[in-house]
Amino acid sequence: MAFFFLLHLFLIVMVSFTVFGKGANDCGEFRCNSDGPSIHFPFRLQHQPEHCGYPGFELSCTNNKTILSTLPNSLILLVEDIDYVSQKIRLYCPRSCIVNLLHFNFSASPFLFNDEPPLCNFSIFSRSGISLNGDFGSHGCSATSDSGLIAISNIKPLENYPVLLRCKKIDEISYVPCVLEYDHPLWISWLNPKCGYCEGLGKDCGFKNYSNQLGTQCFDRPSTTKGGFKEPLIAGGVLGFLLLGIIMLALYEFYSSSQIERENQARVEKFLEDYRALRPTRYTYADIKKITNMFHERLGEGAYGVVYKGTLSNEIHVAVEVLNDSIGNGEEFINEVAAMGKIHHFNVVRLVGYCADGFRNALVYEYLPNQSLDKFIFPASSKDHITLNWKKLHDIAMGIAKGLEYLHQGCDQQILHFDIKPQNILLDHNLNPKISDFGLAKLCSKEKSVVTMTEARGTMGYIAPEVLSSNFGKASHKSDVYGFGMMLLEMVGGRKNFDAKASNSQVNFSEWIHQQLNEGEELKIRIEEDDDTIIARKLAIIGLWCIQWNATDRPSIKIVTQMLEGDGSNLTIPPPFTARYTTHVGAGLTECPSSEELTVISELE
Repeated sequence: MAFFFLLHLFLIVMVSFTVFGKGANDCGEFRCNSDGPSIHFPFRLQHQPEHCGYPGFELSCTNNKTILSTLPNSLILLVEDIDYVSQKIRLYCPRSCIVNLLHFNFSASPFLFNDEPPLCNFSIFSRSGISLNGDFGSHGCSATSDSGLIAISNIKPLENYPVLLRCKKIDEISYVPCVLEYDHPLWISWLNPKCGYCEGLGKDCGFKNYSNQLGTQCFDRPSTTKGGFKEPLIAGGVLGFLLLGIIMLALYEFYSSSQIERENQARVEKFLEDYRALRPTRYTYADIKKITNMFHERLGEGAYGVVYKGTLSNEIHVAVEVLNDSIGNGEEFINEVAAMGKIHHFNVVRLVGYCADGFRNALVYEYLPNQSLDKFIFPASSKDHITLNWKKLHDIAMGIAKGLEYLHQGCDQQILHFDIKPQNILLDHNLNPKISDFGLAKLCSKEKSVVTMTEARGTMGYIAPEVLSSNFGKASHKSDVYGFGMMLLEMVGGRKNFDAKASNSQVNFSEWIHQQLNEGEELKIRIEEDDDTIIARKLAIIGLWCIQWNATDRPSIKIVTQMLEGDGSNLTIPPPFTARYTTHVGAGLTECPSSEELTVISELE
């Protein structure tokens, strides 16, 4: 590795030296012939590198003549002289340029007329198919072209050229620069780059730092005296010391960083060992005690046990739920954990590992610092209250819906949570929601609609009627939608929907929100901005649809997600369920009217 690093460094230095050498050595002065004009920056010959000249200042040597060949319309003019101090260039036209001069224009080039040139009028004749051997004189035929055209200036009358009677006059051109005449050279100049100042000081002009940027600066010209070799020698010495210093510094950095690199590699290997194939790691109970520092920091309680904060060996924080009782026998527990370990979604808490050590079981989840949603929507005291704005509440609702949609349709098997409530929605450092606590979850086939249950499960206030009693139908993915709806209403109302000490609290809470919406009243809640009312109303209406007692009247979680994504303008308030049912949870359950039949399947063991 060290060899390739030094080789790479050497190539970088050599490229830098090459660039320096280019700026100093390969852009020397040239001439197309001994009497031709000197060619150097801002001009360059076409075979020279681009950094030797300014864009648009390319010259070429043709038949020992200097040609300016970068003008518009492929116009080619001969260069007779270049005055670098006054930034002027003298041109004249070869006899073959007549056709291109029909559209003579310097506006698209970096050059401009130094003085307005004298203008002439020309008559254009075609000699196609006619052999003309006559002499038109030095002023008569100013230029011809290989296309069979003859241009005659107005200096002499056309009657002086009887031979033209055999030709066809095809055009007249007025006010063309008399550069067509050999005794009328054309002077043009340029404004940029401003190299005349450098020339006046006896210095060379070039790009700044020998780059191809358009900025220019002056450079001292290489010495031509006997001692002229000293400057390159000094430059070479400086480069040599610079190269040596870079190599020494690189070696120091390389060897000093090797230890850090080995430590980082060890951390990576440990991380891969803990998260191999993105499957949960199996820990012993001794590992759990070490991870939690002997259960030092308690975070709260889950469905089946106490949750502690822990730290893995690679400094990753986790939440460890130590279960009170084993879920089934040990093999069944491992199978369920393996299935849950396949869940990978941004809005679902990730299962990092588990412990199945005899009768002692534990689940190790990713740690989320902001704890659960209930701490934000109904805090224990006002001093602990952190207000979430309505935009953030809407984003949280959307995240939970997407997580549920993944559980219902995104996995190999449908996962029914059966305990959706604010306490089971954890928030990361950016307050992004993640569904947690799958202690009551059940797996079933995605092709089937409902699942039979031997006993009710869930938390009072969030349990769907069909989960409490089979008289209301069979449990399904719509049961999770019910819990989600109750949670939405709590987010809107800012209080719990169920109080065990109060009668009919669940129904009364829902009716309170429904009544205000149905009567067109604004919800008596924290509203700070105009958009807050729109969001609160949308969340309330969606929540009421989700808690319909008849499961078939509830939207699927996919439809709920689409409703949340909309602006809420097309949402209608559902009818109150108390108008359709004469009893409620507090007074006992009564079978609901007949509804759409759902296919029944057994829950997977």
